[in-house]
Amino acid sequence: MNPSTTASHSSDEIEGSVQGHRDGHGYVIRDDGQTDIFLPPNEMRAVLHKDRVRARIVRQDRRGRPEGRVVEIIERPPQPIIGRLLQESGVWIVAPEDKRYGQDILIPGGALALAKPGQVVVVELTEPPALFGQPVGRITEVLGEVDDPGMEIEIAVRKYGVPHEFSEDCLAEAGALPDKVRAQDKKQRIDLTDVPLVTIDGEDARDFDDAVYCEPAKVGRSKGWRLLVAIADVSHYVQTGSAIDIDAYDRATSVYFPRRVIPMLPEKLSNGLCSLNPEVERLCMVCDMLVTAKGEVHAYQFYPAVMFSHARFTYTEVAAILANTRGPEAAKRKERVPDLLNLHDVYRALLLARRERGAVDFETTETQIVCDENGRIEKIVPRTRNDAHKLIEEAMLAANVCSADFIAQGKQHGLYRVHEGPTPEKQDILRNYLKAMAVGLSISDNPQPSEFQAIAEATKDRPDAQQIHTMLLRSMQQAIYTPINSGHFGLAFEAYTHFTSPIRRYPDLLVHRVIKAILGNTKYRLPLLPTPGEAHAKLSKRLASRVAPPGKEPRKKETGVALAETQSWEAAGLHCSANERRADEASRDVEAWLKCKYMREHLGEEYGGVVSSATSFGIFVTLDAMYVEGLVHITELGGEYFKFDEARQELRGERSGIRYAIGSRVRVQVSRVDLDGRRIDFRLVTEGEELGAARPARDKGGARPA
Repeated sequence: MNPSTTASHSSDEIEGSVQGHRDGHGYVIRDDGQTDIFLPPNEMRAVLHKDRVRARIVRQDRRGRPEGRVVEIIERPPQPIIGRLLQESGVWIVAPEDKRYGQDILIPGGALALAKPGQVVVVELTEPPALFGQPVGRITEVLGEVDDPGMEIEIAVRKYGVPHEFSEDCLAEAGALPDKVRAQDKKQRIDLTDVPLVTIDGEDARDFDDAVYCEPAKVGRSKGWRLLVAIADVSHYVQTGSAIDIDAYDRATSVYFPRRVIPMLPEKLSNGLCSLNPEVERLCMVCDMLVTAKGEVHAYQFYPAVMFSHARFTYTEVAAILANTRGPEAAKRKERVPDLLNLHDVYRALLLARRERGAVDFETTETQIVCDENGRIEKIVPRTRNDAHKLIEEAMLAANVCSADFIAQGKQHGLYRVHEGPTPEKQDILRNYLKAMAVGLSISDNPQPSEFQAIAEATKDRPDAQQIHTMLLRSMQQAIYTPINSGHFGLAFEAYTHFTSPIRRYPDLLVHRVIKAILGNTKYRLPLLPTPGEAHAKLSKRLASRVAPPGKEPRKKETGVALAETQSWEAAGLHCSANERRADEASRDVEAWLKCKYMREHLGEEYGGVVSSATSFGIFVTLDAMYVEGLVHITELGGEYFKFDEARQELRGERSGIRYAIGSRVRVQVSRVDLDGRRIDFRLVTEGEELGAARPARDKGGARPA
């Protein structure tokens, strides 16, 4: 049966979005958040990845998964498909770059535009797929050759639907804005131009959201600090409902790629008028805090101000000054050294308070891709976090907490940054794992952040510490934006939001508007913003359930204006959360492409590495020298049978007892690179370590590895 686009539907039909799989099957990702519905390959013939559908569960498959049948296609997203133009047996087709689209697209001869075989093109569907027919389309844009510099970014922004061109109205509005702060802009603002606020950012930063200043201060009868966090006042220039605002909401965030940024705001704002550039006046919103010697924020106030950045520091410079106040870096900025030392003192107090609250603090390795002028990878290096990074992080955390408290005290709607604790299912998996690994600690039925931090602290010196900490991280949920505050689990805050980056995050811009409304004794009303159908569907399911977060009081039933306002804020939160994930996926896709191109030049070479994940079909290994991850398929682990132990998250050889778990060291050879699939395959050269098991690991010759 071909799924109908107009069928009537019954109560046992489930709405959701199709997610294709490169192997030909797919899933319906349910709007109500329950278990995904498996779609076998024959059900995927008449639907496409990202289609919104109604489905009916018809059976449980042999793995216990609900298997379904699509009964209606609700909506086909207008998003074009990116792929390479190929000619097979005289027929023109486009092979989608995103392998979740399981079918090639037929291109009639008259719909080729000026495309040549092998080029990357953009396709608009003219005929949808059917049970016995492929989709048909026409080429609307030719992007170029697959190896052209920057092609991976051109593909990613279209593949993930990232808006990358500002509307004409938006650019016209930006062009009409002044080039500098005018006298009229300074009215009803505190003048902070004499306060030596400074920015501290990366070497290649171009948009400066935040500036900081700290001085000793009395808090009651005790010593403490006055900490100022000044944030670019984007809301002064970007008015609600303006063309700039509509484009910014559509993007919801800036997207960062190696060598290129797709900004949320036009460059005149992001790098100019709003950016807290050195030695120019700028408008800002200030969180002015009194911090005790114990790192507690004793009092705070918000106010609009005009500031003058007295210096543009890099993290490297500040770290060098803090490490040696008589060194060459300190000598260059002699007048600012006392202020930096004050910032370092308040940072240490804030950090101590965070640790005493039991906030979860894992050390993870982030990497940075360094490209040459042609966009090719030169090297992949770990992104180091020094005291300057941590200093700014603590100052921003403090300002964000004050912002959340201010909105809550003002009894206004706003967006909180919510991170809930692990689900019951993930709690069970983690408990079983901790027991299997003989950690000696577990988590309660209503776990607190301090329990996770205690486990991390107790296991930090174990050989398998990385494995344990990875499992702790994986048990946690993803942080989201929502008007319903239920705290931030990882940071151990009762209320938290994002205030500090309005140049690159739309939720921060909304938070600024709400804070200004409270200061002006008014109420900020969110306008009706365009939200994709999927977000609306999920929103209605969420509101219908009215389920209170664990440990929280059930929410009061809202009606009329109050309900409409909550729905608007929830829709905005869903939109911003989804677009944050979209940006992350697009960035990861580009990094994966670049890494695959890089590793094609290293086929056949051997490297040491560490197991980063174990699955039923093999192990993922991250190379020491390059921070590149690839798969060693289970068939490459040797002649014996390997069984996946879900509790221990490891593969174990039934005959030899050799096991592969997160943290196991191995030596591998680069055997295959699939650029289209973003996949790197390794072949095992030296077998894994036992990581505390009774018997030692062995290499293939039976000897212990060197």
